[in-house]
Amino acid sequence: MGETRLALRRFARRRMALAGTFFLTLLILGALAAPLVSPYDPLRQDLARMLAGPSPAHLLGTDDLGRDVLTRVLYGARLSLGAACLAVAIATLAGVPIGLVAGYLGGRIDDVLMRVIDALQAFPALILAMAIAAALGPGLFNVMVAVGVVYTPRFARLVRGQVLALREEPFVESARAAGATHARVLARHVLPNVVAPIVVQVSIGVAFALLAETALSFLGVGIKPPEPSWGTDVGRGYRFMRLAPWLVFMPGTAILLTALAFNLVGDGIRDAFDPRQSRES
Repeated sequence: MGETRLALRRFARRRMALAGTFFLTLLILGALAAPLVSPYDPLRQDLARMLAGPSPAHLLGTDDLGRDVLTRVLYGARLSLGAACLAVAIATLAGVPIGLVAGYLGGRIDDVLMRVIDALQAFPALILAMAIAAALGPGLFNVMVAVGVVYTPRFARLVRGQVLALREEPFVESARAAGATHARVLARHVLPNVVAPIVVQVSIGVAFALLAETALSFLGVGIKPPEPSWGTDVGRGYRFMRLAPWLVFMPGTAILLTALAFNLVGDGIRDAFDPRQSRES
């Protein structure tokens, strides 16, 4: 508990990490309170206001169907962030057990599992995600599965590297000598010591998953219109760049700032749990 408090104090001293946390908090609150923030329906078309520029009535303008852009950005945050977080959850639930088992047991099991991971990493991430999403069909859940599968190797390799160092530690050997089963050693002695790097990887992974989801939606194999999604709106809006550049600029800026914020938070968490930072404090 004392180490957690020290980590939180170190995190609180990092202004960029706090700025990222503040932005993400505002974004999540805005997405959850979208019906209160904006009076418009994200799906309602108003053809009399097509491609209207920013104004007091529509702060970020309207799209080619007269839909309020601010409203679609706020509602799009629900789908884009939700898809990114669930994709990382899938990657975590798949990659962490693989890394634990491979690193702890070693031998042939390690070789087999790592060859599977190597096979996944042999393909470019976006192309593999596109292939999986196209095979499964369009839809939010399928996008989550595709991005989760692509990101699983990062968690598996991270955890395996940590476990390889931990399995030779005296406290792990003592637990084995006392007759503890492999499952108990992993659950009680190994896993708690790899939680910090997993948390860091999760925070950074959400940024990657967000970019992957928006790219898939932009290419037409992700979330389908008319559902509001940042990638979908960028993919539709780029056709009107000369007439209405805000259609790409607004959701594109949301993607950029959100990915940057997650990376800043991830860097802050990494520094907070870094043993070298602990010795300096």
